[in-house]
Amino acid sequence: MVQEKVNDTGKRYNHLKGEKSPYLIQHAENPVDWYPWGEEAFQKAKKENKPIFLSIGYSTCHWCHVMARESFEDEDMAEFINQVFVPVKVDREEHPDVDSTYMAACQIMTGRGGWPLTVFLTPDLKPFFAGTYFPKDDSELSVGLKSIVLKVKGIWEKNRKELLESAEEITDALNQLSSTSSGELLPESTLTRAYNVLTNSFDEHGGFGTSQKFPSPNLLLYLLHYFEHTGEQGALDMVEKTLRAMRMGGIWDHVGFGFHRYTVDPEWLVPHFEKMLYDQALLTLVYLEVYQATGKYEYRETAEKILEYVLRDMTSEQGGFFSAEDAESEGVEGKFYLWTQQEVKTILDVEEYKLFTRIYRVKERGNYLDDLTGLFTGKNILHLEKPLDETAEETDLKVEELKVKLDTIREKLFQEREKRVHPRKDDKVLTDWNGLMIAALARAGRVLNEKRYTEAAIKATEFIKGNLYQDGKLHHRYRDGEVKVEGYLEDHAFLVWGLIELYEATLDASWLEWAYQLNQVLLDKYLDEENGGFYLTSEDAEEVLTRKKDLNDSALPSGNGITLLNLQQLSSLLEDQELNEWALKQEKAFAPLVDQAPTGHIIFLIGIINRLGPFYEVVIAGEKDEVGTEKLLEIFNENYLPRAVYSLNSPDEEWLKSRVETFLEKKPVEGQVTAYVCKQGVCGLPITDPGELLAHLSK
Repeated sequence: MVQEKVNDTGKRYNHLKGEKSPYLIQHAENPVDWYPWGEEAFQKAKKENKPIFLSIGYSTCHWCHVMARESFEDEDMAEFINQVFVPVKVDREEHPDVDSTYMAACQIMTGRGGWPLTVFLTPDLKPFFAGTYFPKDDSELSVGLKSIVLKVKGIWEKNRKELLESAEEITDALNQLSSTSSGELLPESTLTRAYNVLTNSFDEHGGFGTSQKFPSPNLLLYLLHYFEHTGEQGALDMVEKTLRAMRMGGIWDHVGFGFHRYTVDPEWLVPHFEKMLYDQALLTLVYLEVYQATGKYEYRETAEKILEYVLRDMTSEQGGFFSAEDAESEGVEGKFYLWTQQEVKTILDVEEYKLFTRIYRVKERGNYLDDLTGLFTGKNILHLEKPLDETAEETDLKVEELKVKLDTIREKLFQEREKRVHPRKDDKVLTDWNGLMIAALARAGRVLNEKRYTEAAIKATEFIKGNLYQDGKLHHRYRDGEVKVEGYLEDHAFLVWGLIELYEATLDASWLEWAYQLNQVLLDKYLDEENGGFYLTSEDAEEVLTRKKDLNDSALPSGNGITLLNLQQLSSLLEDQELNEWALKQEKAFAPLVDQAPTGHIIFLIGIINRLGPFYEVVIAGEKDEVGTEKLLEIFNENYLPRAVYSLNSPDEEWLKSRVETFLEKKPVEGQVTAYVCKQGVCGLPITDPGELLAHLSK
């Protein structure tokens, strides 16, 4: 029975009432008597000797909404679930440890995964059956949830011993998944093997694979580093082709900017319309790096437009960044983003209408198909079939003239679209995803020489430090004044990355000092001292079945991979041999896994490139605001130098001087701002000329 009625509307609330997670709030009025993840639910299951019905999702997940409408809002279905199980709802973004553990269990049992994640547990939280989305009733394509819960009920009542044995076996398998065994440092050939795998899986439309298309920023970043390391032009070509195809395709929001999550087709046309903060952050970094590597303005422009979207729509007044925007509005996927020909016609004048419908292929029948009938709906996904420079030639306009006209049109459409019902926004602030966005904004501020980006990065960092960092402990989630969940590995790793980027953008050593402190927390409380690598949770956190260690990259880079890169950078910036030893241990801990599946651990491959080198540490001796300092810094901002870090030895810098003994030796030469270029602590002659510095770093 659902617990209580409140207010005059007669609305019923289950045990999710009072939760702050937007996803849990969406389910707080379900007739299913959901409990949040926690002891109250676990004790109820043990006391009543009931299995747990665990449902994991997130607020912007389309199929989570579908399953909720079909099953969790159905009174009869809810009554049956409530009688047989203790239902528990989890926001995967709020509890990534729970999600990671039971997603791994689902993959062990079924060979696949996804959300919504549906798992049946014993009262002591051991999984015995799992799947993803289930319709309420049986169909030709899938068994229905109703049939599944009936079957589970029967097995629980009649064959419980067999079921418990199965749960033990699955739990044992989960424990094995987090194991690492140290190996030797991997050779250059590992990088080549990964490059060959990516080359073979590269699609003619850009991207990897031949069905659904994900942006895969991790893979693109690796290819860029591989290009810089080897000079292999094919690596850069794959990145450029992918980025151009994405920017022209339906995965890009041509009216309001930002990238959708993925497309359901290989041509990048039909998106799954949700927008995730981490995609915006990582893709900003990719576009910025390609801009540095090629100097092509189109990549700078895309990075700027992504950030325009984030700062306009995904940023709180206090400075923190929201998590995501839903694929649906008014219960219909993509409704906010689609256009009929008639809608466009009523907004634009005749000339604008002809130009826009021609360039963006807006047709009367549309290009968006109905999921059920497969028929055209009259709705259009805006996309480009040709680059604008080719289109400009056909219209007898210069490219810049065409862009001005299209921007005027876009603004009209944007203002009209603003009147529509917007997709729901998941406005919780996650430390890890904010760390990625801080890194992207700090890099953009530096590379593009735009202070507003740096200022946004600083404001977000101050928000995190002021709200999610309490008594020396980092936390994971903030929403509506509530801070919840002790920080995970990724919270520390991604924020450290952001802080290193922020230091290089501002040369304010307080950010580097905090990065060092957070990294020390990982070494103190998250490290697997026996086998190497870092656990997802701290030694103080409650375990979910097992202390999980995420090993692979996913849509996000792995926390272990980013920690390797952080250790390499911090050891260089601080000339800290102990941190360098930890970096080598981290690489060795994952070497057998990386060797077995290089492209599944792509961030580690970037770490291998850094280790193979040369990796440069540059100390600039001079005042922060001196012209000479700015000229030397321009070398790092205007050129693609991913294997170089730099620090500033200014007269008023105290913390770095206390940490780095050799800082005292590195002084301006004859009153000029001077750069000292070092490799593994061995420094060359002082350099005062920017051109000479670039030549040295480009060797």
